Amino acid sequence: MPSQQEIEFQAAAFRRLQKHLMEDRTDVQNIDMMNLAGFCRNCLSRWYAEAAAEQGVEIGKEEARELFYGMTMDTWKTNYQTEATGDQQKAFEKSFAENVGKG
Repeated sequence: MPSQQEIEFQAAAFRRLQKHLMEDRTDVQNIDMMNLAGFCRNCLSRWYAEAAAEQGVEIGKEEARELFYGMTMDTWKTNYQTEATGDQQKAFEKSFAENVGKG
């Protein structure tokens, strides 16, 4: 079991990752993250909801995304998301099946 200090460090690292993805690198597309790393902002919001559920708190998919993104998905898409290419979509299907579809 991690100590309280370790939990605080982990939480701080998560907040820094969230800031990096949501403020510093809005140019990085979710599909590229998924294709390269096997996770994206949506995965992080899903993991947040799963962690809440483990503590008995139910958070829906859209609510979790809004909590992570700091805005609605529609607002994020309008402001930052670009159209995916055919190659990106093809790679995404494989990455999604390998990383999300299995768990």
